[in-house]
Amino acid sequence: MILRLAIASLLARALTVGMTILAIALSVALFLGVEKVRTGAKASFADTISGTDLIVGARSGSVQLLLYSVFRIGNATNNVTWESYLDIAARPDVDWIVPISLGDSHRQFRVMGTTQGFFEHYRYRQGRPLEMSDGVVMDDLFDTVIGADVAKTLGYSVGDPIIVAHGLASFTEHKDQPFRVSGILEKTGTPVDRTVIVSMQAIEAIHVDWQSGAQIPGQSTPVEAIRQMDLEPKAVTAALVGVKSPLQTFALQRAINEYPEEPLLAILPGVALQELWGIVGIAETALLAVSVMVVVTALIGMMATIFSSLNERRREMAIFRAMGARPEVILGLLVLEAVLMAAVGTLLGLALLYVGLTIAQPIVDAAFGLWVPIDTPSMREILTLLAVIGASALVSLVPALRAYRISLADGMMVRT
Repeated sequence: MILRLAIASLLARALTVGMTILAIALSVALFLGVEKVRTGAKASFADTISGTDLIVGARSGSVQLLLYSVFRIGNATNNVTWESYLDIAARPDVDWIVPISLGDSHRQFRVMGTTQGFFEHYRYRQGRPLEMSDGVVMDDLFDTVIGADVAKTLGYSVGDPIIVAHGLASFTEHKDQPFRVSGILEKTGTPVDRTVIVSMQAIEAIHVDWQSGAQIPGQSTPVEAIRQMDLEPKAVTAALVGVKSPLQTFALQRAINEYPEEPLLAILPGVALQELWGIVGIAETALLAVSVMVVVTALIGMMATIFSSLNERRREMAIFRAMGARPEVILGLLVLEAVLMAAVGTLLGLALLYVGLTIAQPIVDAAFGLWVPIDTPSMREILTLLAVIGASALVSLVPALRAYRISLADGMMVRT
């Protein structure tokens, strides 16, 4: 009986109730959307590098090594000698190893020297390989493969020339050895998108006439002569390592960390990523707090709506009292109305969320490389929806108690 009364009362105030439900729906959709983006961003962050067991570099800190080797942020404290790299590569427990050489740039984008193995073994987003959107992997000494952001920002296409600058903020360019874009990578949402990739031999080639970080005055070796040289690297910045068995990972890490020839550091990418997320993840807490405040604002708005309707509904409640309804029924009626509005609002918000995710998922993935999964509501999300409905019942108690007193006073009033 009381449920029918609550539904009829809500329908009689369809416009006001509809606006309140819409406000709750939008706030719930925003809250759950932020939660989806937050978890998606955290998963994408953790999947920046996948399938790599160890990252090896000069001894420093695990986060610092991760930042410059994976995210291209900062610089290495020192390089790893080529002899040490070959020594690690020759270990029986190493399945594959990919060198990385950093130091140069192209118009604020980092230049990375590596081998063909980088395209074979680098994985992201739970094992996805790198794919070309245009062109092919470099097969000439002065070929380069560029990331999606590099191509989009600078307007490059396959066949365009690229001149690499020495260092990160240098005005000195390797004009005598221009590169040619041989391929453009698909968008990955990782630092690879902002990287110019060349071969390890190319890094050596453009520094033939350089010594101690500066070009030797008056010396310019022809490109044809450079191609005939032995361009074996002298050092690498870092290396990505895959082991034959996961059980060998910690033993190999310990052996590298105790390497007697030079101070080296081997880190587990997953552990370092979690450590880094703990540093930068404070933004997700702030974002979550803002979305919570939006939901709270919608609930306060619903309470204000119920309050504003009390005087208009005084006649309605008087009729209920005249028909024998107790004040407790009036209180329960208003609480039930609030719960119904919140329930409809949360369900509508959930529907809006999934419609929005369906539309935005491919757009966000293509633009930012952020994969927001579309899956069934998690237990945490279900509990959140139930909490919103429970909170609506609590906030409605304030105007409901006011209506209780009004109906009680009207019931005790002597009419003549």
